[in-house]
Amino acid sequence: MGCCESTFLRRPDSLHKTNHHHHLYNNNTNTNTNCVTQTNNGPSSLSNAGKDSLVGGAAGFPDFSEFSLAELKAATNNFSSDFIVSECGEKAPNVVYKGRLQNDNNRRWIAIKKFTRLAWPDPKQFADEARGVGNLRHKRVANLIGYCCDGDERLLVAEYMPNDTLAKHLFHWENQTIEWAMRLRVALYIAEALDYCSSEGRPLYHDLNAYRVLFDENGDPRLSCFGLMKNSRDGKSYSTNLAYTPPEYLRNGRVTPESVIFSFGTVLLDLLSGKHIPPSHALDMIRGKNILLLMDSHLEGHFSSEEATVVFDLASQCLQYEPRERPNTKDLVTTLAPLQNKPDVPSYVMLGIPKHEEGPPTPQQPLSPMGDACSRMDLTAIHQILVMTHYKDDEGTNELSFQEWTQQMRDMLEARKRGDVAFRDKEFKTAIDCYSQFIDVGTMVSPTVYARRSLCYLLCDQPDAALRDAMQAQCVYPDWSTAFYMQAVALAKLEMQKDAADMLNEAAALEEKRQRGGRGS
Repeated sequence: MGCCESTFLRRPDSLHKTNHHHHLYNNNTNTNTNCVTQTNNGPSSLSNAGKDSLVGGAAGFPDFSEFSLAELKAATNNFSSDFIVSECGEKAPNVVYKGRLQNDNNRRWIAIKKFTRLAWPDPKQFADEARGVGNLRHKRVANLIGYCCDGDERLLVAEYMPNDTLAKHLFHWENQTIEWAMRLRVALYIAEALDYCSSEGRPLYHDLNAYRVLFDENGDPRLSCFGLMKNSRDGKSYSTNLAYTPPEYLRNGRVTPESVIFSFGTVLLDLLSGKHIPPSHALDMIRGKNILLLMDSHLEGHFSSEEATVVFDLASQCLQYEPRERPNTKDLVTTLAPLQNKPDVPSYVMLGIPKHEEGPPTPQQPLSPMGDACSRMDLTAIHQILVMTHYKDDEGTNELSFQEWTQQMRDMLEARKRGDVAFRDKEFKTAIDCYSQFIDVGTMVSPTVYARRSLCYLLCDQPDAALRDAMQAQCVYPDWSTAFYMQAVALAKLEMQKDAADMLNEAAALEEKRQRGGRGS
């Protein structure tokens, strides 16, 4: 971990491969010091049909398994209210938490749905139902990965979807709207999810609505697996306004595969209108040929009338009063597939959300807040930590004589002060300029300034320059874990995952050494 000749400076091929994406190291980087960083190099099985459908997040999760209550408490900080992501239903009281698995090497995020004991008094019935849903694995579903039955506790564990639900995208976000092509993609993907579930013998989906449509880390729509289980043993299946429920449910209180198609029709109406319109009202407008009045005004006419007509016709078929007159799931896919007009555009681009970037695998030993933030590639959290840490880690790196306190020195410190203000206020380009003035004078060296400028470069999408600054921070302070952590983030941004993982392990080892009495933070 000494500071000699960098393995990254000695491997031009690795960096050259990425430089056409991230042009150039910053010209202001102080290269007077040549520095280097050295690196050291439960559960049941799925059905074949499920395995064939594995892609994306589903493939990275363990097979369906039973979790202990202790594991789920640790994942959610004892079911803290800070971890609640949704609550719903007087008829089906339950709450969904997000959590982070502590015993998993990658400490992955999960979603945990918590039921009351009254909803499922029989633990065997609950476990059997969960296993049935847990056998499903598909790229269009936020898959169920486990459950917990412990005393009065009944919990389901699923893949965590980090982006907002379809309902929030459609109904709640001001000054934003989902473009037409993305709405068509949502409709198709959810139809594909329903068709897969139906083909695997799970055709009943309870209370399908826009809140059940989730978006994964890449912005792709996924259907929540929680709706594949009854809300409770008594079969209560709808917690939404009864105006949106299938007419046969109002007659006999039962859900059938045809009821799911009706609910899908209400989701199509949401996608078309950007509003939650009662089906009876929408059908009156469709019959009156007032289709354009139903279209979401936020689209501002940017949609194909022909495609919209096809979707409206499909919605009308789904909402037929007689269940036998509604299409089946294969009909949904067959109708919607030809309408896809931007197959090569990623979903995150159409949704206007940041691209998901893989962080390095988390080391085995527990991480500090800084290590945790770096392993998650959470630049906002890193920024908060660097602001709070201030310059405490610079102690002892500079010893200046009285004669060195020249006007140039005062100007240099003033530049650093301006950089600190800009850094605190998240004016990262200004911070880069000010910190560069401080660095270029060369009278003082500060690992903190290099770390801060490294983060600024990351936030300005310049990972090459960020890596150089993090390496310079290590030159100044060879055993500083923050310098290694910042290198790990920069390397992950440069898609050098193996090197990033090695660097993360180096940083964690330094923190462990410090806890045992060595220097490093």
